[in-house]
Amino acid sequence: MAKKSKQDKKPIIPQIVNKRAKFDYHLEEEIVAGMVLNGREVRAARDGHVQLKGAFATIRGGELWLNNASFSIKLNERGKANQKTVDTEPKKLLVSRKQLNNLIEQKQQGFTIVPIKMLTGGKFIKLVISLGKGKKKFDKRETIKRRDIERDAKRILKFR
Repeated sequence: MAKKSKQDKKPIIPQIVNKRAKFDYHLEEEIVAGMVLNGREVRAARDGHVQLKGAFATIRGGELWLNNASFSIKLNERGKANQKTVDTEPKKLLVSRKQLNNLIEQKQQGFTIVPIKMLTGGKFIKLVISLGKGKKKFDKRETIKRRDIERDAKRILKFR
């Protein structure tokens, strides 16, 4: 059996996904946006210590901002090993002027800008955002019912 070299091992990239977004919103088109982060926030994102549940994007001063995203940041102080704090400050998102103007138009029509997932695999950390229209309670119940039916159908097909 041959020895595995260091190049054969691929690093595991954590998936940071907002699962709640697909349940709470009817999602439209997706846009990939860059993020302005400092070093500690980048480390938290690469380690997968980011929570997008409840996060949303707003437009202020002609710029796109991510709100309510939680970054669990390690504090490196002497005498305190692996102490963490949660940072929920707004983060600036980088999109083109054309995309921003499109988002402004859609926002005026009643859409919400929702983060779907964070891409941490490459050189830069990017955020996939989508336009969403909020679901009503009966829509959410319908989604749950459809999911249960699909799960039962898969279970039946598996045993045959």
